[in-house]
Amino acid sequence: MSAAGPASVSADNPLRDPSPLPFALPPFDDISPEHCREALLAGMAEQRAEVAAIVASAEPPTFDDTVVALERSGRLLSRAEAVFGNLASSVSTPRLREIEREIAPLEAAHSDALHLDPALFARIDALHAARHDSGLDDESVRLVERYHLDFVLAGAQLDDAGRARLTELNQELSTLSTSFGQNLQLASEAAAVRVTDAAELDGLDAEEIAGAAAAAADRDLDGYLIALLLPTGQPVLAKLRNRELRRRVFEASIARASSGEHDNRPVAVRIARLRAERARLLGFDTHADLVLADSTARTTEAVDTMLASMVPASVANAEAEGAVLAEAADRYGVELAPWDWAFYSEQVRAERYAVDTTALRPYFELDRTLVDGVFHAAELLYGYRFAERPDLRGYHPDVRVWEVSDADGVAVGLYLGDFFAREGKRGGAWMSSFVRQSALLDDRPVVVNNLNVSRAADGQPTLLTLDEVNTLFHEFGHALHGLSSAVSYPRFSGTSVPRDFVEFPSQVNEMWALWPQVLGNYARHVETGEPLPSAIVEAIDAAQLWGEGFGTLEYLAATLLDQAWHRIAPETEIGDPIAFERQALEDAGVASDLVPPRYRTTYFQHIFAGGYAAGYYSYIWSEVLDADTVEWFKENGGLRRENGDVFRRRLLAVGGSVDPLEAFRAVRGRDADPGPLLRRRGLAPAA
Repeated sequence: MSAAGPASVSADNPLRDPSPLPFALPPFDDISPEHCREALLAGMAEQRAEVAAIVASAEPPTFDDTVVALERSGRLLSRAEAVFGNLASSVSTPRLREIEREIAPLEAAHSDALHLDPALFARIDALHAARHDSGLDDESVRLVERYHLDFVLAGAQLDDAGRARLTELNQELSTLSTSFGQNLQLASEAAAVRVTDAAELDGLDAEEIAGAAAAAADRDLDGYLIALLLPTGQPVLAKLRNRELRRRVFEASIARASSGEHDNRPVAVRIARLRAERARLLGFDTHADLVLADSTARTTEAVDTMLASMVPASVANAEAEGAVLAEAADRYGVELAPWDWAFYSEQVRAERYAVDTTALRPYFELDRTLVDGVFHAAELLYGYRFAERPDLRGYHPDVRVWEVSDADGVAVGLYLGDFFAREGKRGGAWMSSFVRQSALLDDRPVVVNNLNVSRAADGQPTLLTLDEVNTLFHEFGHALHGLSSAVSYPRFSGTSVPRDFVEFPSQVNEMWALWPQVLGNYARHVETGEPLPSAIVEAIDAAQLWGEGFGTLEYLAATLLDQAWHRIAPETEIGDPIAFERQALEDAGVASDLVPPRYRTTYFQHIFAGGYAAGYYSYIWSEVLDADTVEWFKENGGLRRENGDVFRRRLLAVGGSVDPLEAFRAVRGRDADPGPLLRRRGLAPAA
């Protein structure tokens, strides 16, 4: 493989050597886009040289000189990729996007050069054949198995012609995925809804209106700007009383990246076709079959069975909710439309359950929710303590850094928080790592959570919605997975588990958001300090099933759309991708004018520019484990250190070093029971 770029990095490049900062936190102030580019190119060259040395050995392969040597290789590239990937997602600029477009196909080619090297695979294959007779410990055996599967699924067993075609496919796919993500970011920014008259914002509170004014001012615009978040449903739709503005926001949301210079329709079609061709080349019927070969679900049939079992009840629940909302809309003389659903749903929730979730925000101030809620739960459960480090700087002024220590005061790693939406930051919420824990490399974790919370006006507190509170707890669950890692090899660190398992620990962590011992510690009125009244907490509990019909159906629609795109054959004719989408939803029995998919094709970042292709089902699959684990916590006394220690040691700490379902059984004592999930979502009678 060849790539244009330096074989070594310049002496003044901050990425050349491990960072001297605590926990090897990257020295962001010193790193430029050009440093990233140089380090990425040099890092690929360096790793190629390291691999060449491995395969040049005339001696029979050993675990240390092949597999461990691979684990040690590519350190410069890993450092550069961690920094550049986070910068491109969180503080994107035209130059960063340009470098991203240049590097993406080179990285794909680099990966192929390693995975498709016959001499390297021959060494791994020989070790794999003898793995049980080599005296290796269990984690090392699993590492050999993991490498072997990685290489096989990457095409190592193809002939020369197959490897050449696979390389072409991977390079084009990397370019297209980059284009999809950049198109979506730019299209979303362009589709932000501008408002000139403050009266149109009736329903938003003063902080939200000030935030909309600040968003407009950031772009040198007069008036107000409603930025679009990643999903179809925008939070303001639950609050805006101006129906015409609700319509504008909804239509801007669903039309993103579907026309003009940032049109993702042809990009999505081309990605799906190329993935189908790649799957067939690798011996699978569809891309979904290829993905499921490395999952806990194992087969598309298992996924289909689970999803199909949920569709009828979900549709019925959503239709029942829709009938109630249609009556509410009729009282105002309007026919219920999709941009009305969230608005009238909140009204019904308030009428039936005395819960107005839009009025809860003063109880959920960001800093207090984080420190006295999220961190507090982690301390009670795992013994973790968080000390803010203002002396350590992130990659943007918004980023804050905390040092994490355990109950004995031993340093664990660093946690970075980047919570505000801004131009140049992709939508959604996520966790990623700058440094992954590994005993082999003596690395301790440095993890970051990103959210897209609207920034309050200067001097005003940032208030969260209840959904944003849940998102914060969820993403911190991923962070705990990274921080708790205690494995030998970086390949197994933290969240390096199958895609349909990775959401499980983060979904479990959501349970503490409304746990009385935690909620009472952080949910206090921002002005008066009064705790959230117990009557409201009881009403929130009583109202939990309201809206589950909508929530489950919009999720299933997106999941089944993902499956449809990734079950096509290379020769499948797709004229209009929007028509394909509509037909797929109808065929699956989830088409609804009032309940669109959580993500439609042109802004389905998870599957076309992320790691969830044919794997968006993972959230509901993981929720089976999550709901059953919540029952385990409750059965054993809830928020107790003893429970936290079991969950941390047996599941969070082991990462991918053991079979994930074995890790689950080590906690639960048995296989998962789907009953708790079905009851949680109103798909089965309460126990």
